[in-house]
Amino acid sequence: MNRIARVSEPMSHPPARQRRLRAAGLAGLVVLLAACGDERQDIFTPEGSYARKINNLQVPVFVIAGVVGVGVAVGLAYVLLQGHKRAQGDDDPRQLEGNFKLEIGWTIGPAVLLAGVAVATVATLFAIEDNPADAGQFEAMEITVYGHQWWWGYEYELDGDTGNGAEIVTANDLVIPAGVPITLNITSRDVIHSFWIPALNGTRDAVPGRVHTLNIEADAPGIFDGQCKEFCGLSHANMQQRVVALSEADFADWLDQQQEDQPMLAVGEEGAEGEPGSAGQQSFIGRCSQCHQVNGLEDEEGEPIVVEGEAALVSGYAPNLTHLMSRGVYAGGLFELYDENGEFDRDTLEAWLRNAPAEKPMYTEPESGDPRGMPNLGLSEDEIDDLIEYLQTLGDPPPLQTPTED
Repeated sequence: MNRIARVSEPMSHPPARQRRLRAAGLAGLVVLLAACGDERQDIFTPEGSYARKINNLQVPVFVIAGVVGVGVAVGLAYVLLQGHKRAQGDDDPRQLEGNFKLEIGWTIGPAVLLAGVAVATVATLFAIEDNPADAGQFEAMEITVYGHQWWWGYEYELDGDTGNGAEIVTANDLVIPAGVPITLNITSRDVIHSFWIPALNGTRDAVPGRVHTLNIEADAPGIFDGQCKEFCGLSHANMQQRVVALSEADFADWLDQQQEDQPMLAVGEEGAEGEPGSAGQQSFIGRCSQCHQVNGLEDEEGEPIVVEGEAALVSGYAPNLTHLMSRGVYAGGLFELYDENGEFDRDTLEAWLRNAPAEKPMYTEPESGDPRGMPNLGLSEDEIDDLIEYLQTLGDPPPLQTPTED
């Protein structure tokens, strides 16, 4: 009977205080995990003049916010303590209602504090919107940034004449000269994206039909990582970006190389072997040139193969691959072309060509409607080998490599 009575007793629940402590601990753990991000996108490590102006604003604001937070916590603890004393039957706490000095203080104090932060914020906004200073030999250069699902395209106007088309069209790696302020013209060809390289400046939305400008400058040569900040569909989290800052001499060489077309590789006739990569070139023309542009490719009649703006995609554009091997990343910055030793990462590129949607989520199935992203082309292993041999002829390795982080 006693056993039955004990079993039928209601389960005891932890005290309310214990539940609150558990909830607070869980909340703290969530905040801690959220802070464990990619250190290469640290907003407190500016690497350029514009990012430094932002950091000079945000650090004092964070300090002020911390002091205010501590003050509020102390005040709340005091109120709770006084309420506890009252609940224990002690004398009523001293009332502050009608205290003119205190009421004026906690009304005017926050207003003055917020006014100071507002003035500093507006001044910083004007400072980072200033047009770049004289860029020397690169003064006439304009770079247009295009957001796509889910990669970034870049077009360079080198002579300031925007009516004759860009001299350089590239993707994924935005290459700039170090120590030179650069203005970006940011837009989108499909949905709203958001361009953000935290080490170089703040964020700017890429909106279809509109152009937003953003100034960036890198103090020294290096690679600076970023991320699309506006949810833009299935692979938003995989829409990464990089800025590669080169010395002015290396950048001038890069500009010259990027303006060169790729030569057509001679194809062997009647069983004879052609130039290395020629079989892959033919496979590329038959399979890949419906979307991807390689400047210099010709069809059977000797006419240039041009697909820029007419690719079999919603936006009409896919990454231009003319100088693919001069970049460090591909697939929207998701994969690196070279490993930490600077060696070509063949295995990862093979997996991408074998089944791209399995490597990066994309809207490529018929039921998804309009295609976005690279579909599974059903390539054989021999075709993959031929394509990789051809792709390796498209440009030289970049001057800077991104080391793989532990």
